[in-house]
Amino acid sequence: MNRRELLFSAALAAGASLTAPTLGRAAETPAKLRIGWQKAGVLLVAKGRRSIEKRLEADGVAVEWVEFAFGPPLLEALQAGAIDYGYTGNAPPVFAQAARADLVYVAAIPARGATQAIVVPGDGPLEAVAELRGKKVAVAKGSSAHDLLVAATEAAGVKWSDFEPVYLAPADAAAAFQRGAVDAWSIWDPYFALAEAGPRAARPLPIAPEVAAQASFFLANRSYAERYPQIVAAVNDEIGKAVAWADAHRDEVAKLYAEASGVPYAAQKRTVERSDFGLSPLTDAIVERQQAVADRFHRVGLIPKPIVVRDIVWRPKSA
Repeated sequence: MNRRELLFSAALAAGASLTAPTLGRAAETPAKLRIGWQKAGVLLVAKGRRSIEKRLEADGVAVEWVEFAFGPPLLEALQAGAIDYGYTGNAPPVFAQAARADLVYVAAIPARGATQAIVVPGDGPLEAVAELRGKKVAVAKGSSAHDLLVAATEAAGVKWSDFEPVYLAPADAAAAFQRGAVDAWSIWDPYFALAEAGPRAARPLPIAPEVAAQASFFLANRSYAERYPQIVAAVNDEIGKAVAWADAHRDEVAKLYAEASGVPYAAQKRTVERSDFGLSPLTDAIVERQQAVADRFHRVGLIPKPIVVRDIVWRPKSA
């Protein structure tokens, strides 16, 4: 069995393990499922293929897609009940849980972390994370890139107070990086790929694989998940299928990303080439790694008190 076949089988197995009994007329069903999405990731694949709509339409459940620029505002909407289901990187759920958001983790995509980096100008002098002392580093607050910056500087022995984090949304950070207003930028794809190809020819600082590795997560509003576990499980199942399809059709995924986002195909192709596609339930290993994220944020004072990630892991009664 080659790598692609192995990942395909693993994704299907993960999807099966996440699936509750098939929807039936006797089950309580909502009129609508509202999904928060961004112009990248496997939710975009599922959206483009209309697989979730097809799965739920027989039971009269309409699907509404609500777009977000990045994770933190998506989770604010999830907490407020403005959406029911969404996908983000690893840091937004930590901040949301610290703020007592009413949400649950329902599935994960473990990844090596190859799709994000701390980048510096290609012709600049910085060669290591340890050299960020005294520098300005752009990052989106509460994002997965925020965690990357915390983890990488901590591993390099750089205190959070040793440099200046400059909190900017990705588009604003890109502009600041290009004009030299910041010395480095912690960011994810496709912005990472665009920066590499940009006028300053950004290059990533070396970061150990065990430091860079992260998971991204599918989350649901807790009340919605408790009331309609069969809907959440059905969506997880369809996402498992989308993940398997994406791993086997990377060029088509890159074209889909480019069409949806307006980002050039070359950048999206680079994004997809280094992406990991593999859906997983919330295993002990994934929960432990996410707990380490929460603990790091508490150590540097980014969240006010410790949290226990396992407290908001979804445990459907039907599973």
